[in-house]
This record gives sequence, structure tokens and C-alpha cells, in this order.
Amino acid sequence: QGQLVESGGGLVQAGGSLRLSCAASRNGFSRYAMGWYRQATGKERELVASISMYGTTNYADSVKGRFVITRDNAKNTLYLQLNSLTPEDTTVYYCNVGGIYDGGRYYSGPSWGQGTQVTVSS
Repeated sequence: QGQLVESGGGLVQAGGSLRLSCAASRNGFSRYAMGWYRQATGKERELVASISMYGTTNYADSVKGRFVITRDNAKNTLYLQLNSLTPEDTTVYYCNVGGIYDGGRYYSGPSWGQGTQVTVSS
């Protein structure tokens, strides 16, 4: 399946920004759809943003206009730019690679990153 290594999380003040990265070691990166999820303690994992192999993107309503998902196929890396952060964005973020992007919706595949903590202080 290959390995996914996330980085970029941290502590930031409300209104600040972070950029998360997800580096993949698997072959064929450019052929895969991908997504970013987040999961707060005691809650289900939530799809935040997704991107098709063609670059089509989709976002959860809660982050639309604030977060931007991009991919760099030459670097085998997926990104999530987090802007205008609020304390409600505090949680662990996970990348997922190799799912299905169909009709504007992303269905996760089996490959997950280890998670990176984002903490937003008020």
C-alpha cells in the first residue's frame, strides 16, 4: 500500500494558518484520488477536503472558503492549507490516499497517514 507521512500540524492562534503535508512513498501517486479527514475525540472521522486525480476539489461546508487542498504529483505529496483557523478546528487531521472520487464525493481507501495534531488557541 505504501507509506503516508504527515507533517505540519502544531499550535496556532485563532485566525492563523497552517499547512499540512502528506508525503506518499507509493507508486502511481498521480493516479489516485485523495482526501483529508479530521477526528475529534469521541466523534466520527469527518471528511474535510478531497481532490480527484484530475485536480477537482470538494470541501466540507465547515471549511469551505478557509481550507485549500492541493497535490504535487512530482513530489508525491498532498497538502492542506488551513486559513482563518478557529478553536473548533482543533483536532487530529489524517490524510487518505487511493479512495474513490465519484460525483463530487470521496470514499476513503485503505491508506491512512498517522495523523497530525492541529491546536487552535482562542
